[in-house]
Amino acid sequence: MLLQGIFPPITTPFYPDGNVYYKKLEANVERYSKTPIAGIVVLGSTGEAIMLSDQERREVLKTARAACAPNKVLIAGTGAESAAETLKLTEYTAECGYDVAMVRTPYFYKAQMLPPNILAFYRFVADHSPLPIMIYNVPPFTRYDIPAEIVIELAGHPNILGMKESGGDVEKVRRMVDGTRQVKRSAQVTETFDAVTPRMLKATSGENGNLVPVGALAGTKASSSAVTVSGGIRTRQKEVGFQILVGAADKLKPSLEAGATGAVLGFACPAPTACYEIYAAWKEGDSQLAALKQERVVAASRRIVGELGVPAIKHALDFNGYYGGISRLPLLPATADLKAEVERLLSGIRN
Repeated sequence: MLLQGIFPPITTPFYPDGNVYYKKLEANVERYSKTPIAGIVVLGSTGEAIMLSDQERREVLKTARAACAPNKVLIAGTGAESAAETLKLTEYTAECGYDVAMVRTPYFYKAQMLPPNILAFYRFVADHSPLPIMIYNVPPFTRYDIPAEIVIELAGHPNILGMKESGGDVEKVRRMVDGTRQVKRSAQVTETFDAVTPRMLKATSGENGNLVPVGALAGTKASSSAVTVSGGIRTRQKEVGFQILVGAADKLKPSLEAGATGAVLGFACPAPTACYEIYAAWKEGDSQLAALKQERVVAASRRIVGELGVPAIKHALDFNGYYGGISRLPLLPATADLKAEVERLLSGIRN
């Protein structure tokens, strides 16, 4: 499966009384679907997944899945402290129709999070998961930073297709890219090299999802590079390696240059197009434009996402036309002064 481009880790809206506001979640996802993002991440750190009950997580997954455009890749955060609970939510996520499970590193028993523990955890989940797995490293929250050597070892597992690296260390990204170059896989993509997932094929082809090689229609033998037709989707194969998505918007361009294939960015929640423009300029080989677009978001992303966190991100959503609202305790609402600062930082980054 192809993982490239920009993915916002969407927030979870709440009513003033603290209940999940599913209608606003639906509206946000529908609006994201109209932007040039590659897909969405549901139940990530920005989504306050750790604040939700198990039933709320399941309802959030169903709501976001139903509202998302069919051509967007759907990634769900399913990580828990135990492998058993992680697998349980991952299986439910597969039933909902998601494409990838993003599994954060366990962290509560830090002293015991040694290489054998982490390797066993991810291998167990990947061995049993009905969905391909992404490793999720987020040391700003977990205070655990998975070593590059462990990632390189796990990259060979056939059901671990990549990771989200939110440590902000560009050199670590480069080491992991260099250390996983031996991983070669084939991903199904559209004729214009956008992602295609089994869910997308099923939606266009019915339950069986039969592919018809175009070469076969002409009486010739199909090759790995041949275009195939599934319903309304014409697809081909693209070679991909171990795919790394980064989590720091202020370092997106250097991370892409280090070998990252895209990003899951908290700053893409209020500013998806601004983040996409960095990626698009880099993809088109326009380094100067990419640098200009990168510089545009550095101060705002560092302050709003890196320092102020979810309450500020949610006010940024409100300011940019999405629904942000409040967070759950112990997170407190942004003060009037912080709201004014967020609005000043976003004054040139409107949707």
